[in-house]
Amino acid sequence: MTGWTGAAVIALLVAAFLGKVIGGFILGIAGVLAGIWVLFALFTFYFFRDPDPMVPTGKNLVIAPGHGKVDAIDTTTEPDFMGGECQRVSIFLSVIDIHVQNAPVTARVAYFKHTPGQYLNALNADSARFNENVLIGLESMEPPGEKVGVRLIAGLIARRIVPWVQANDPVQRGERISLIQFGSRVDVYLSRNAKIKVKLGDKVIGGETVIASFE
Repeated sequence: MTGWTGAAVIALLVAAFLGKVIGGFILGIAGVLAGIWVLFALFTFYFFRDPDPMVPTGKNLVIAPGHGKVDAIDTTTEPDFMGGECQRVSIFLSVIDIHVQNAPVTARVAYFKHTPGQYLNALNADSARFNENVLIGLESMEPPGEKVGVRLIAGLIARRIVPWVQANDPVQRGERISLIQFGSRVDVYLSRNAKIKVKLGDKVIGGETVIASFE
């Protein structure tokens, strides 16, 4: 009887020890998972931040539709809406930039086209030739009749473009018009009448930075 009692006591002590070790391990894992969840939640709130822009009030201005870095200013051909040769300002959005886009001018959405494609790295300024994209054609109200094209381009990580406008919708300068999730690119097409106000390497703020004006 004494032997069985001693064995039972030892078994209880071993069970208690194992319970303490396993419990501590589980609490440690739970703490790590909770920490990861908090970091993920904070990153999500940061990534989807959407501050109200300080929209400039001057006449005939074109403001940046996206937040990011100007890495291409050139002349290109956009046949679908611009009807041929035009100027292009291309803005790269890194994964840490704000990913809501704003209307560059007060206008009517005169053209809307979604083009399926690949998801190549949007660091390439010519990624619109291959990647999924949405072209929004704006017919300006100031000055009347000027065309401004905004092309939303998916990237390697950005695989979802969420437009908030459609054909014939009116938009105000600075109004939110779309969301591209994660790193991506926005091209702005302007007529030869527009005078570019930014240079390569400039950081622009969507809804705020003046990138061009109509003379």
